[in-house]
Amino acid sequence: MTEPILQVENLRTYFHTEGGVARAVDGVSFHVNPGETLGIVGESGSGKSVTSLSVMRLIAQPPGRIEAGSRMLFRSDRGVEDLATVSEDRMRQIRGNDIAMIFQEPMTSLNPVFTVGDQIMESIRLHQGMNKRDARDKAIDMLKLVGIPIPEQRVDEYPHQLSGGMRQRVMIAMALACDPRLLIADEPTTALDVTIQAQILELMNRLQEELGMSIIMITHDLGVVAETCDRVIVMYGGQVFEEGPVEDVFHDPQNPYTEGLLRSMPRMGEKIERLAVIPGTVPAPTAWPVGCRFAARCPYSWPKTELEDPPVFEIGPNRRNKCWLVKYPEKREEVIRAGGGYGTNPVAVAGTPVAGSPDDAAPAGEALE
Repeated sequence: MTEPILQVENLRTYFHTEGGVARAVDGVSFHVNPGETLGIVGESGSGKSVTSLSVMRLIAQPPGRIEAGSRMLFRSDRGVEDLATVSEDRMRQIRGNDIAMIFQEPMTSLNPVFTVGDQIMESIRLHQGMNKRDARDKAIDMLKLVGIPIPEQRVDEYPHQLSGGMRQRVMIAMALACDPRLLIADEPTTALDVTIQAQILELMNRLQEELGMSIIMITHDLGVVAETCDRVIVMYGGQVFEEGPVEDVFHDPQNPYTEGLLRSMPRMGEKIERLAVIPGTVPAPTAWPVGCRFAARCPYSWPKTELEDPPVFEIGPNRRNKCWLVKYPEKREEVIRAGGGYGTNPVAVAGTPVAGSPDDAAPAGEALE
């Protein structure tokens, strides 16, 4: 069996502020296999970006802190290393070299006073020890690789001289310049128009096939996940609520939060006056509820869900669900019979055929330790 390139176990990233302790990421566990793309989805405040910044060890300290007991096991050329405990000097060697990251807005990530070539060359010279001429040649090659026309000219241009799509391509070139094993892309298409989004996603897919790297794709766009990812984890309230292969999770969501997210997506061919929404908002991370963190917004909640935090259940091959409905499926049926809940129609994304229905759901599993 292939060993994961990254194994995150019980990651807890808290922010210690005057207003209290914000448990932004609270017991998150997941893994990334070699060559796969893992999607992380959830609405704003769910902990997606803090999770990625924790893996990169870019959390501002203080007030942020990766708490004791968190493990982030990364398989580097030195073997398995725990990113939560390696020295800062070692982390600087890993960051940008073995693990690279693309941020949401390239205009704020690129330095406006340096040419894009200088910024790509900096990473190459730092991690690969090349001289300036060789680093410049590689920077031009990287710009060519990501589809930037006339790279010999663009290498000497400044960020403000490039379009949004070109700047995002430069960010990808910077991230891939040192041949990373793992690429973390945090909302890489958010600030781009639809046609440029498609080009960037197609580029990332092509480069992954050519270079064989793993990708963590962080996004709120479920369509992006359906198009590009192999597996997905759904985050809410700083925790993983559901995990599994993309096709399984999107065709047969088992967690009410996942189902609510999928039902809120507009679909071609449907004539509706108003999109479905999940009522309410994510609670403040300084005051998480004692029970299920989604209970106040869940159409299937009952007193137990408000008082006891559910464990994570195994519900099938490579599938997990943090929900009491796994153990008490009759509660869902009671609500549906009374005319509540989300109903019985299965959900699919982007017009894909539905593989199963609620009747095909995996049987209740055992809670994970």
